[in-house]
Amino acid sequence: MSSKVAGLGALIAVLLITVYSAAFTVGEAEQAFIIQFGQLKGEAITTPGLHWKWPFVQELRRLDRRLLTWEGDVEQIPTLGREFILMDATVHYRIANPRLFLESVRDERGARSRIDDILNAVVRDKVSGAKLEEIIRSSDWQVHAHPLEDGIVTERDTTMDLAPRRGRQELEREILEAAQAHVPSYGIELQDVHIKRVNYIDSVRQQVESRIIAERQSIAERFRSEGRGRSEEILGEMQKELQAIRSEAVRKAEEIRGAADAQVTQIYGRTYGQDAEFYGFLKTLEAYRQTVGANTSLMFSANSDFYRYLESVRGK
Repeated sequence: MSSKVAGLGALIAVLLITVYSAAFTVGEAEQAFIIQFGQLKGEAITTPGLHWKWPFVQELRRLDRRLLTWEGDVEQIPTLGREFILMDATVHYRIANPRLFLESVRDERGARSRIDDILNAVVRDKVSGAKLEEIIRSSDWQVHAHPLEDGIVTERDTTMDLAPRRGRQELEREILEAAQAHVPSYGIELQDVHIKRVNYIDSVRQQVESRIIAERQSIAERFRSEGRGRSEEILGEMQKELQAIRSEAVRKAEEIRGAADAQVTQIYGRTYGQDAEFYGFLKTLEAYRQTVGANTSLMFSANSDFYRYLESVRGK
């Protein structure tokens, strides 16, 4: 009886092992190939759920259907201006043709090795043909430059272009297009390329700092020049308005002074008409007050009109 139980248990164990070896599941983010004696059997299995294969004869090779990430190593690359920078990039790709992928690179490690070779060469080629500002700036970065006065910093005084012909996005697009031409034979499809980090060696860092300082000084000088121009314009308008106010005030003062002189003349005329002798006497006394002082010596002839009132007083 015990031998029958043992045999039944062994049979059940063999059946479980067989079922375990034959059954497999495919997830939502997976695709799988059945391999028999080293050869791919059929097409990729992409339907999620439970599937079967021949036990002990066939094996399973799983591949990811999601976007995969390739991280490049940090490399020292010279730019077009011979500035050496430390740069690394990252790439997102997916397995577009799983059969070709397995036949050419076998697994993700082989794919990363191929991408290493391709991307490192393409990145070095594109970066070495680009200016430093095109690598670190966006293509839409702009500073609105205005014409400057004579003697002020001009556009050619700066060492770095304010608006590069292309920026980092354009450079990344060129790298992606160049790399895409080499990967279809591996069943890989590149989705995007990003320059993840750019560092400078010490000598380049000093050059970059000098360029940034010169650029900012140029921009600041533009703003100062515009401010000085606006200030001169405001001061000119103010002086013009002030001169107009002064001219109007002088004109009104002259009008008032002329009217007052006319009134004085009329008063003098009426006074003279009423008593010419008394008017002459008052004017003579005013002349005495203005001309005769404590240390004043006057010399007149005996029959002078100016002296006649004094002479008349002395005679009395």
